[in-house]
Amino acid sequence: VFASVPPGWVLDATLGGAGHATALLERHPHLRIIGLDRDGDALAAARQRLEVFGERAATAHLRFDHLDQAMEALSIDHLSGALFDLGVSSPQLDRSERGFSYRNEAPLDMRMDQREQWTAGDIVNGYEESQLAQALRRYGDERFATRIARSIVAARPVETTTQLAEIVVSAIPAAARRTGGHPAKRTFQAIRIELNRELEVLPTALDLAIDRTVEGGRIV
Repeated sequence: VFASVPPGWVLDATLGGAGHATALLERHPHLRIIGLDRDGDALAAARQRLEVFGERAATAHLRFDHLDQAMEALSIDHLSGALFDLGVSSPQLDRSERGFSYRNEAPLDMRMDQREQWTAGDIVNGYEESQLAQALRRYGDERFATRIARSIVAARPVETTTQLAEIVVSAIPAAARRTGGHPAKRTFQAIRIELNRELEVLPTALDLAIDRTVEGGRIV
């Protein structure tokens, strides 16, 4: 996809474990990578993996809607392309203490950037019932959003991922639990997206990437 773009910098947002960045740098000697991520753990692992590429790889601990800030710090005028890999990563799910998974006991965290103070627990225990139901519908396409929100409010304080998962399961009719995977997956997705403002920051980031990408470049 990026073989034909002009020589220069490609944005990798979000960088994650640097799998895409490594593949691009290995296959395309004419490209350099600027990788953004707000997850400090992911960024540390990515920087270690990218050391072998020297000055061809640069990273920044930023959300991807702060692209201008990263480019200015590196004196980058334009991009040859951009790659957006959205959503939660496997390492985030695998580390139970991060609170992203409904399968493992952990505090209700779900912060992609652990420098932030607001956690999933603040949403689960602080939102009004109507606010909570709206988030579950908007970001989880959850048809039982009102029932789930009512059950969460009634069970407060909710302190762990497994406790939240059990509340969601009990709020959904038995017949609906038999299909579509784990009954709590949509609720966890919605709370994660709401907390991290994932869809809120995306339009700004895409517009910035489009504005900064040269003619002949590509955004994926």
